[in-house]
Amino acid sequence: MAENCNHNCDSCGQNCSSRTAPNSFMAEANAGSHVKKIIGVVSGKGGVGKSMTTSLLAVAAARQGKKVGILDADITGPSIPHMFGYHGRATGDGTNMYPAQSNGGVNLMSINLLLENPEDPVVWRGAMIAGAVKQFWTDVAWGELDYLFVDMPPGTGDVPLTVFQSLPIDGIVVVTSPQDLVFMVVEKALRMAEKMDVPVIGIVENMSYVKCPDCGKRINIFGECNVEAMAGPHGIGRFAHLPIDPALAAACDAGKVEEAPEEYVNEVAQLLI
Repeated sequence: MAENCNHNCDSCGQNCSSRTAPNSFMAEANAGSHVKKIIGVVSGKGGVGKSMTTSLLAVAAARQGKKVGILDADITGPSIPHMFGYHGRATGDGTNMYPAQSNGGVNLMSINLLLENPEDPVVWRGAMIAGAVKQFWTDVAWGELDYLFVDMPPGTGDVPLTVFQSLPIDGIVVVTSPQDLVFMVVEKALRMAEKMDVPVIGIVENMSYVKCPDCGKRINIFGECNVEAMAGPHGIGRFAHLPIDPALAAACDAGKVEEAPEEYVNEVAQLLI
């Protein structure tokens, strides 16, 4: 035992005979939840289409006949219920909370389903936000699910850390856009995943191109795509490329993401594990 030992092995770097195993932060799932795979959807910065990608992944899995849920972990900027056209409230029985369900059968849990007015801001500090996300795992009875997708806020702060440590994540999908500045920030998310021993399933490059409505030519308005080059050092081999398409944006805005064009749903479906 080291001198002046305070018996707190979590904060000590000494390798002594009295050392105990570090405490696990893994949270126990709700007794009413039986989830086969949990996939987090992350980005280094906001505005790159992370929630849209999460929704398309859920739609892709649902179209394959899977039972699917989305945990909206973006507490201060929730958009999942709107994308699925759901404007009701989540329910509970005093012991458990129960997710809402979209027209296509996707289970949804979001802070917006608990607010009196969905437009009210959530003005909480990081610890409260992280605690709410954890409760969406421990207190929500998700039922039998093949996939639970976690739509995380951008960055590498409290919520991603809580999800990585508290939920049994099977892997993450990283969302980016073609600009070099975004790649630099996304690199931080990739390195965080590596430090937390969370597998990176693949990368979605959103706003990758625009297709000319007359000739069909692809125009890279933000520059040539080089997401594969960025992913190479990390051993990532699966990619999806989504265009700027007013029809897809309109479907999300109208709450009809479940009616998204087949080609885009199929593009992200290759990232399902």
